[in-house]
Amino acid sequence: MSEPGTVLITGPTRNLGRHAVPAMADRPHGQRPDLLLVGRAGRDLTAVAGEVRARGARVREIGCDLSRLADVRAAAATVRELLATGTVRPLRALVANAGAMSADTRRASPDGYEMTFAVNHLAHAQLIGDLLDSFTAPARIVLLGSNTYHANFWRKLLGVAGARWADPVELARPATGELPPGRTASAVAYSNAKLAILYYAHELQRRAGAGISVSVFEPGWMPGTALGREAPEALQAVACALGRVPGVSTPRRSGPLLAAMALDDQWAHLRDGAFVVRSQPAEVRPVAHDRDREQRLWEATAELLNRACASQ
Repeated sequence: MSEPGTVLITGPTRNLGRHAVPAMADRPHGQRPDLLLVGRAGRDLTAVAGEVRARGARVREIGCDLSRLADVRAAAATVRELLATGTVRPLRALVANAGAMSADTRRASPDGYEMTFAVNHLAHAQLIGDLLDSFTAPARIVLLGSNTYHANFWRKLLGVAGARWADPVELARPATGELPPGRTASAVAYSNAKLAILYYAHELQRRAGAGISVSVFEPGWMPGTALGREAPEALQAVACALGRVPGVSTPRRSGPLLAAMALDDQWAHLRDGAFVVRSQPAEVRPVAHDRDREQRLWEATAELLNRACASQ
């Protein structure tokens, strides 16, 4: 990106984000962006910010619990103020990196929504919607996708179920009663959220300005990351062991690839929710393109976000 401006990234303190942020900060002088790190306030966020400052980058910490939509709205307001006052350079990229996989789909966010759907989709839809008029073209929005939406070979091996789509208002509703045995319910919720991200990316591109490009990055299968921290200990141990197999993706390998999606001229042409697996463009399955579902998701997302705002 010839004029890097400012890059906002969510989830900068762990795993993929933790390795993408230094890769952005290590750009040569003149190509190094200002960084807005949006994540839970505390020691981890302060440590990442301190590290990238030491590398010569200009960075701002913005404390935000993405499970709380009021926090997300406040974070967006802070970003708009920083831009309006010229405290940071123009906003050129937003990387919606943060994610969650709740082990219990009955667990609700503070706004009353199923936690996996709330963090992976609703929080970023709120943030992007609040900042859509704040970008300076050419600009990029990079969303974090996953092949779990169709449960590819490796995910099936670990019992990660594919998506089972329903109306988004239903997907946002926490489960009730007894959960089925195993991790099927949480895996389906995660896969549904990742399919929602693909649908959202396609519809967002239709509604974003001509100078904003929307793409989706799949970091590759990364066993042993914090997404599985609520899994049974035995499964976590297997995943960690698999993470040491040569060729398997890791945050250290994929983090710089995510940074490249936000900054490199190599990816400047990507639009329309283009799907990139690590460093290779890839075709998504037919189920990931559905104009009716995409429009309904957009409408339902606005309904859910407005409902949360009205209740506060």
